[in-house]
Amino acid sequence: MVRILHAADFHLDSAFTGLSEQQARQRRQESRELTRRMVEYGNDHGVELLLLSGDLFDSGNVYSQTAEELSAALAEFRGQVVIAPGNHDCYTAASPYARILWPENVHIFTTPYMSRFTFPQYGCTVYGAAFTAPEASESVALEGIAAGEGGVAIGVLHGEAGAKDSRYRPVSVQQIARSGLDYLALGHVHTCSGVLTAEGTAYAYPGCPEGRGFDELGDKGFLMGEVDKGSVKLRFVPFARRRYQLLTVDVTGSQPREAIQQALPPETERDIYRIVLTGETDGGVDVGRLTEELTDRFYALEMRDRTTVRRDIWDGCGEDSLRGLFLQKMRQRYDAAADETERRKLQQAVGFALSAMENRDM
Repeated sequence: MVRILHAADFHLDSAFTGLSEQQARQRRQESRELTRRMVEYGNDHGVELLLLSGDLFDSGNVYSQTAEELSAALAEFRGQVVIAPGNHDCYTAASPYARILWPENVHIFTTPYMSRFTFPQYGCTVYGAAFTAPEASESVALEGIAAGEGGVAIGVLHGEAGAKDSRYRPVSVQQIARSGLDYLALGHVHTCSGVLTAEGTAYAYPGCPEGRGFDELGDKGFLMGEVDKGSVKLRFVPFARRRYQLLTVDVTGSQPREAIQQALPPETERDIYRIVLTGETDGGVDVGRLTEELTDRFYALEMRDRTTVRRDIWDGCGEDSLRGLFLQKMRQRYDAAADETERRKLQQAVGFALSAMENRDM
């Protein structure tokens, strides 16, 4: 049995577009500190193998400080580190992987075909390959790679599992099932997949450990646990310093600020929010003023107005149009209704009909 921490897709030195220049600079520094925090967590929890499945850098052109800080952080890990470079940080003679002096406990795959590192102290062999160019439309030879392996067999790859046609190393589920691996640690997909299985082989994407935009919402982190021969027990560990959150708020019948405050969870100061306002208002929403009033509650706030201005349901009654004639007939029935219950039903029917006419939600 070996205790692992599986992470991928750090994308260090990302641009963090959408944030202010100062915030983007701070987020890049926080991302650089991610590895050291992760190493400390791994050391505190007895992790023996740190598996990093590519795209640790957002590109090959990273600040020298970034690569040096990553190397220094990994040197503090008490176990062994295995890296499989991805499409964003492919292994070339000019890449940080080739230019930086890495500590002895860091093992980097450098070829596009499968090779292996053996760790007898853990009774484990790790198989993997690197991207050596930004694209890799061909798969790798996985089938039977760990057949007859006496100890624990783990794979580390950056690629797309289940994809037939992909520019980013397609890997079929059949290949995984026939690999003989106990666990395949994948990178490339930024959402945690949870542990999946293909016959006797478990595989997973941990997702990215830090979101970089509103396409990467909520908790982000890594997978950690134990891998044994025929047994994989991993759990997701939320680890992001800040989260991107999307909140939709219906302001119908409420003051927009009050509706937002009621919909927000208690602690939002460290996170980056996009709030989308929907529903009907009497006179529109002053988004700029709302943003200014609420901005201190968030690390960053973006607000979008998708509300509509409420109008009287009988507006346009009697106009020379299909809508006007329909409203005129329904208003006559409404005025002649026997009681309030019938009036409410007629008003509701008019609302549904107008929604259908105007191709909008009720």
